[in-house]
Amino acid sequence: MSRIRKASTQDATSDDAGIAGCIDLWKVLIEGLIEAVWLVDSLELRIVAANSVAEDLLGMSREDFVGRPVIDLAFTPEDVFFWEDVAAGRADSLLSETLLRRHDNSMVTVLRRVSRMQCSNGVSFYLVGIANQSERRAVEAELEKLVAELRATLESTADGILVTDLDGTIRGFNQRFAEIWNLPETLLTERNDAGIYAWLANEVLDAGEYAARIRAICQDPLLEASDVLMLRGGKVLERMTLPQYARGHPIGRVYSFRDITQQLADEKGLKLAAQVFEASLDAIFVTDAAFRIEAVNPACERMTGCRSSELSGQTLTQSLHRWLGDHPQREIEETLARDGFWQGEILQRKKDGASFPCLVSLVRVLDAEGAPFHYVGFVKDLTEAEAARQRIEQLAYTDALTGLPNRIRLTERIEFAIGLARRERGTFAVLFIDIDRFKQINDSLGHIFGDRVLIEVAQRIKRCLRQVDTTARLGGDEFVLLLHQTDGFGAEQTARRLLEAMAQPFEIDEMKFSLTASIGIALYPEDGETLDDLIKNADSAMYHVKERGRGDFRFYQRQMNVGLLTRMKIDHAMREALNRNRFRLAYQPQVDLRTGLMIGAEALLRWKDETLGELSPAQFIPIAEETGFIVALGDWVLREAIDQAEQWHAQGIALTMSVNVSAVQFQQANFIESVSQILSSSSLPPGRLELELTESILIQNVDDTLSRLDALVGLGVRLAIDDFGTGYSSLAYLKRFPIHRLKIDRSFVRDIPDDDSDAAIATAVINLARALNLRVIAEGVENDTQRQFLLDAGCDEFQGFLCAPALEPPHFLDLWQEIGLADEPAR
Repeated sequence: MSRIRKASTQDATSDDAGIAGCIDLWKVLIEGLIEAVWLVDSLELRIVAANSVAEDLLGMSREDFVGRPVIDLAFTPEDVFFWEDVAAGRADSLLSETLLRRHDNSMVTVLRRVSRMQCSNGVSFYLVGIANQSERRAVEAELEKLVAELRATLESTADGILVTDLDGTIRGFNQRFAEIWNLPETLLTERNDAGIYAWLANEVLDAGEYAARIRAICQDPLLEASDVLMLRGGKVLERMTLPQYARGHPIGRVYSFRDITQQLADEKGLKLAAQVFEASLDAIFVTDAAFRIEAVNPACERMTGCRSSELSGQTLTQSLHRWLGDHPQREIEETLARDGFWQGEILQRKKDGASFPCLVSLVRVLDAEGAPFHYVGFVKDLTEAEAARQRIEQLAYTDALTGLPNRIRLTERIEFAIGLARRERGTFAVLFIDIDRFKQINDSLGHIFGDRVLIEVAQRIKRCLRQVDTTARLGGDEFVLLLHQTDGFGAEQTARRLLEAMAQPFEIDEMKFSLTASIGIALYPEDGETLDDLIKNADSAMYHVKERGRGDFRFYQRQMNVGLLTRMKIDHAMREALNRNRFRLAYQPQVDLRTGLMIGAEALLRWKDETLGELSPAQFIPIAEETGFIVALGDWVLREAIDQAEQWHAQGIALTMSVNVSAVQFQQANFIESVSQILSSSSLPPGRLELELTESILIQNVDDTLSRLDALVGLGVRLAIDDFGTGYSSLAYLKRFPIHRLKIDRSFVRDIPDDDSDAAIATAVINLARALNLRVIAEGVENDTQRQFLLDAGCDEFQGFLCAPALEPPHFLDLWQEIGLADEPAR
């Protein structure tokens, strides 16, 4: 016992001291740098230190941003995606230019490097170095502007341009030139004048005449010429060549190439049209250059209900406005002048007033001088095609069950909303709705009943929205809402209306029931500027509502994705650690309060990841339970602890090994069989194994739980209730269940005997256990005052830093040799 009294309270903050020391060392180093530097914690991704240059760059003091998540200072999507990748374990370094927002909201261009650094004690950080690039970028921007203006002038023409010097050396050409001549990629990516000239010569139909003409042009620097070139592929080009002057002297030549293939084809097409004019089933009309009708075919007379004599001489906008609808004549003329072709769908009206959809096409026909000579119009009845298209659109863009827009239509409308909001600097909201526990309806009442519920849900959602808003069903019980031109307040009001609507009782086939929904909200542009980001972030916000009880709404926050990615990273790292045997167990001694002798040990899980460092079980056990990985991990802990207890038992150290069991692990169908198999393959007496169960395990499906506990006791295993008093603490299960020991939670031990409430609770638990003939052990005992109080109150055993923290097996044996082991602890 004297050994226990001399044992100093062991502090679990040695790692914290190492981290603080590492931070202090880096603070000294970075303060002497001429660039701005942050230090970012590698696990929580929070800024832990910065130098004075960073204060000047951001225009704010270190106290304003040290301790904040680094993603809060991320301004560009690239930085946000990078820190999300860091949280997911997909990246650990970055070097690129980016933008930072200063405290006064001004923007500054910087060169930013992110590197992962590791101290000698294993603590790791991200070092973010930032150099101001504003002045350099300003100079570069001015130069780029001048070059862009010159290039834009060259690229703005619809003709292909080739510029050479007097010797024929190519000084440049535009993209249109490359397109007209179909230059291969190899000639565009490297300088090869000879190769380009060889390609042009090979493309023309008459290479000899082409070469002779080129020689003549080169021999006369002042020559201005126009030629027509026939290419092997059937294309016809018009070539214009003009000398280029500087200070009155020729310095080179500019070649302009225009594709006139279509122009010639239009003329040919007009002749062909004349042959089929009378026989065509589509309506055809011909106008002069002023759009006055000169001729119509019989199909045109049938379609309009007007004779040819009634239509001839009238302009399109006067007598055939029924074809052109509300389209102004100027728009048509401009399109024809620019493209030589105009097409549009209109609602055609006959002379008797009947209407039907038509496709109208106008083609320009040029005369020998290139001026408009005629226009030919074609009109096709689209009645049947329009009916088929409407049916196809209905099938392609709507949900078959609810009639709501589907994902495709939702995508179109959100993309439209994004474009509108960008132009008008507006906002809108995306809501992600998921029906809570809808799977229970499908499983219990069938999918047909579930479909009827979804139809009713869709109708309730629609009644809560404006006509301009969109409700879409993505599938299953998931709905996405697009709220046009609204802000956070409007989105919140809509979410509350939706929750109120869903809270009203449902009644289908005389069955009344209630439903709730979880809603996540993302706002444009602060929560995403793309369709995928908005839906993903609204879904993430909805997921957080699910985690916190369902039946509510929540706005998206950037930290949600970082937290989710951190959980994903830890989950993946746990699975890798189990495969590579990187978990370990430490054992905390359990001591008899009266004799001071060791009676048992509790197996506690420990894990140090190569990247994440030492992680507390409080960080990774909840994630393992959420993902179901706790089953495999708990099985490993049980096997490892029994194996260690077996080794000690073979050495004559007869102690009881306590192992924590997760609720998820306990509920597995093969749990009892697994425990039995492990014990049967071990020489450890079953009575030397104690399973610690939480109170939440005992209240779930009481009859099944009682059966499982009886089976474990039948194997000879001992049972304890862990952290007694923090859960339900029902006397009913204490009376019914075969429990052997209660463990007083450390939260009731920490402040005794000073805290009257904790002292009363601890005393009550001890008295209750004695009345039910149960052993009591207190955890978290750190000083002799606590030990004496518990001893006087009648507690049987304790564990905690007063004796020792959890120890590796060799150190545990050293302690056992010092304080001794009870021969046969009274259990």
